[in-house]
Amino acid sequence: MSKALDAAMIAAHAAHDQSALIRLYTQAANEANAIDAACFYLTHAYVFALEAGAPEAPALHARLKEHGREA
Repeated sequence: MSKALDAAMIAAHAAHDQSALIRLYTQAANEANAIDAACFYLTHAYVFALEAGAPEAPALHARLKEHGREA
């Protein structure tokens, strides 16, 4: 993950900016070099989306299911 993306995530957490957290964690997942890392970030994006009632939640859930991350 780039330093800029990491800094943006920290700032979004500090500001409690749910929409930014969803976007940034999704971006981190898209840029990850390994499936485990991507799913780690997708899980966070999905949880933030659920908490916010964001429309991205179903798509994030579907991506996690594609990688077998649902029990």
